[in-house]
Amino acid sequence: MRTFSEITIETEPFNVELLSGLLWELQPLGIVELDHALTLSFEAKETLEETVKCFLQHLVKSAVINSFEYSTKAVEEINWNEEWEKNLKVIKVTERIVIKPSFREYFSAPDEIVITIDPKMSFGTGEHQTTKLMLSMCEKFIEPKTKVLDVGTGTGVLAIASVLLGAEYALGIDNDEWCYENALENIDQNHVYGNVEFRLAEIGNIAEHDFDFLLANIQKDVLLIIAKDIAAKVKDGGKIILSGLLFTDEADILKCYTKLGLSFVDKMQLDEWIALVFKK
Repeated sequence: MRTFSEITIETEPFNVELLSGLLWELQPLGIVELDHALTLSFEAKETLEETVKCFLQHLVKSAVINSFEYSTKAVEEINWNEEWEKNLKVIKVTERIVIKPSFREYFSAPDEIVITIDPKMSFGTGEHQTTKLMLSMCEKFIEPKTKVLDVGTGTGVLAIASVLLGAEYALGIDNDEWCYENALENIDQNHVYGNVEFRLAEIGNIAEHDFDFLLANIQKDVLLIIAKDIAAKVKDGGKIILSGLLFTDEADILKCYTKLGLSFVDKMQLDEWIALVFKK
């Protein structure tokens, strides 16, 4: 039986949703939320204790937290899908949009859009604030018969939602093979085959540059690095919806994207997280 490394983290202050969202950047196998701590699990062969420590020190320097403590231990193999299924539930994101796992029954109202997502190890279950923000902005801005690019698609939830909201075609891309496989499974769950496509790719590999909407729920540093590519993929008059951002990231993102000739259109905030909309 395989063993795994668990790193349990306590911080002051302890904001479970903020920390959980940030710590997924370390790509753990899973994160378990406790009353006053978070436990991250990694392959035992990985020695990530120093990486986690440096990451937490960065959060202190960035004034996200004041202090932290952590401990590590080895544990025997866990069936992560089984553990996640215990906690996955139906999420009503907006008045119209509902996200559910395939193994939960839900009776929808006539005007609701129900998206079936089994996340496995991909990001995009609808629980995190940034996914909720992106879906809310999609509901507000996506127009019928349009073409959408979803960068860093994860489970594929935003690409799938775009088509269910009226877009004619959505392309989701991700450079993680597990996310790609998971997203393909979720196409079948939502019967959008032919309207939604997923590719194992990065934005620089995409030849098309005529998208009406571009969606990117990715952390700030990546959004800054690929800003020119993002702007190039959208046609004139198209809109770009960004999240994965803390409110403290707003000034840097605005400065970068407006320098590229994009106009700031809208903003939405949920707790410490924000979504920003630009027009080309």
